[in-house]
Amino acid sequence: MTIGATTTGPIKRTRTSAVTAWESLFRAQVAVMRTLAAEFPTRDISFNEYDVLFNLSRQPDRSLRLRDLNKEVLLTQPSVSRLIDRLVARGLVAKCPEPNDARGTVIRLTDTGFEMFRRVAVEHMKSITARVGDRLDPAELETLAALCDKLRGIE
Repeated sequence: MTIGATTTGPIKRTRTSAVTAWESLFRAQVAVMRTLAAEFPTRDISFNEYDVLFNLSRQPDRSLRLRDLNKEVLLTQPSVSRLIDRLVARGLVAKCPEPNDARGTVIRLTDTGFEMFRRVAVEHMKSITARVGDRLDPAELETLAALCDKLRGIE
């Protein structure tokens, strides 16, 4: 056996396995997201608006710098800015100047926004449980969370 033959085989299998795993992960994510969006429990806010409220609700003071919020949500930066403006107009979030950076903006979840989030979250959790929690056992759910965190660089 030549050196090229021994190193090419495992490398090719690793690449193939990585592509296969990515394809499976991506298709599962799309399928779950489509179902959750279709089953989203309200027309009062959109799935993407809920994502913003969800991310803000997880912060100790229910606020994030806009640039940090952009890193957390599932939308592109220009879309987030427009979405934030709509949420501000409805009183669900507030835009505040960044205390340490005059160019920055802090997005804060209002009490009205938090109440909206909580009301929707209870029903949305039922869809998540049915689509994910009821299909995997507790050990699989733990493994899935650990693997996804590892892929995201959270270990």
